[in-house]
Amino acid sequence: MAEGTVRNSVSNPVIQKFVSEIETTIDSSSIILSSNIQKYFGPGEETVYLKGQLTIIDSSTLEIAIFVTESRGKLTVDKYRLHYMNGSGQMLFRYDNAPHHLEIASHPHHKHTPDRISSSLNMPSIKDILNEISAIIVGIQI
Repeated sequence: MAEGTVRNSVSNPVIQKFVSEIETTIDSSSIILSSNIQKYFGPGEETVYLKGQLTIIDSSTLEIAIFVTESRGKLTVDKYRLHYMNGSGQMLFRYDNAPHHLEIASHPHHKHTPDRISSSLNMPSIKDILNEISAIIVGIQI
């Protein structure tokens, strides 16, 4: 298949498990109205790029971009961006590992909010992100 091919499944068990866990989390969430996540598997099936958007019950959105690599049975998240916006498009938070903000102890991992940038040890799981969004929806500070 051509590089960057969109498919629903892959034979690499480590990549398939990673993708399946995200899909299961999304499918079982009661706060997601719709999901549009594309999966681009690299040649040799050692990489996958997940990109898309989740629409949340309050009309907010979570944009997802995750690039992972598998080598010798180990999964590495090379790049990620989890960007949450309210229904008007205003950023509420974003987790990413763009290599800026050298002053953050957890560099390159960090979290943006409208008024600050803080440490984030690693990429949060989609489940953790959805829990954080749920707390925002019901008005609980995390």
